[in-house]
Amino acid sequence: MLYPVIYSLVLSFSEWRAGETTFVGLANYRQLFGDSIFWQSLRTTGLILIVQVPVMLVLATAMASVLNSDMLKARGLFRLGFFLPALIDLVTYALVFSLIFNEGYGLINQGLSLLGIGAVPWFSDGTWAKILIIIAVTWRWTGYNAIIILSGLQTIPKELYESASIDGAGTLTSFFKITIPLLKPVLLFCGILSTIGTLQLFAEPFVLTSGGPRGETNTVILYIYEKAFSSFNFGLASAGAYVVTTIIAILAYFQIRLSRGGEV
Repeated sequence: MLYPVIYSLVLSFSEWRAGETTFVGLANYRQLFGDSIFWQSLRTTGLILIVQVPVMLVLATAMASVLNSDMLKARGLFRLGFFLPALIDLVTYALVFSLIFNEGYGLINQGLSLLGIGAVPWFSDGTWAKILIIIAVTWRWTGYNAIIILSGLQTIPKELYESASIDGAGTLTSFFKITIPLLKPVLLFCGILSTIGTLQLFAEPFVLTSGGPRGETNTVILYIYEKAFSSFNFGLASAGAYVVTTIIAILAYFQIRLSRGGEV
């Protein structure tokens, strides 16, 4: 595990050609930061991150609360059902989504046409293509995070809710005054994992949109992949990988600091 990490660091300061590496200093980083396509891919990734992660965590928390309810019958079956999307192969589910959201004959556009809304340009419009990726990622990972949050909910003593109820607190008050504060460590964990996963987003834009239209859904990892395996510029790709790693580390640090390490 250590060897590829160190070798990629060496590559980020080198030019790789025909199996030979030549030290070029900071040239790869200068080229990377001067590439407008890199900045566009970084902005696209950041936009997906800002929208998708909060939406997913809110849905996952709501879903976990329902799954934790004593009134829900066959809870085990529902938990399995919500978790199943995380078990489906990335490429497989992305291909299914590409068929469902197909602009011409996809199930979604067919349904919208029946309602008189009209077809949505899921693949030919940059904004709708980003929304499609957000929908796909949210569908796959919401249930996964819900199960993690559910495990946190099950550690909260029921006596706290009973005491709050006696004091006149309603369901919403108990949720925001008891549930959310006690879930902070779990939500922090899910937030960091989701941030890392979104910054490493690759399969969905690669299979669904191929980075299009006009490169508007080209994520930073897809950019690195293309530089490495299409242009064979492994030095530039390695530099990009270390920039992304640094961004992930900085965001995780600030998430921990802002939440005080998940302390209640």
